[in-house]
Amino acid sequence: MAKPQMTPLPLLLALMVTVLIATANSQRLLSDDCQVSGYLQGTTGHCNRDNDAECCEAGKSYPQYHCSRQVTGSTGAKLTLNSFEEGGDGGGRSTCDDRYHSDEEMIVALSTGWYDGGCRTDAPTGKNIRISANGQSVVAKVVDECDSVNGCDSKHDFQPPCRENIVDASPAVWKELGLNEDLI
Repeated sequence: MAKPQMTPLPLLLALMVTVLIATANSQRLLSDDCQVSGYLQGTTGHCNRDNDAECCEAGKSYPQYHCSRQVTGSTGAKLTLNSFEEGGDGGGRSTCDDRYHSDEEMIVALSTGWYDGGCRTDAPTGKNIRISANGQSVVAKVVDECDSVNGCDSKHDFQPPCRENIVDASPAVWKELGLNEDLI
């Protein structure tokens, strides 16, 4: 399955959001100080550039993360934009249910440490997280992992690994938060 695209937002427009994951993650993947765990050498291939997706460059080194920041009531994250539709910049089907999703759905992919190797089936509300930004708050369903370890291959749409603090959200999440997709 291709990794959801990771759209880095411009420095001046970087959007930090508050993320509250509904259940606790494995402590081995979470820390207050998540550090780079290695580097991946980039290779090139066909990469969907929708939503200003970053594509790997041959020979460039990309950081890998096996962890994510500890989740608290006000954990900061970087919100990125992703289409989970067939043919969208997210690549393949979502890991949690092996299907594509409409851009109208309130859904996200989480960095490897937050995703925690599963689809959050232990969450009483069914794999949900709360995202707060721009004075608004939404609940979104976790349907995929934004792979923070692997990338730069066909399975990941030749996009680099995600950072350790990514919430890769559908256009519906951005719309509900009152955010302008055109500013990315």
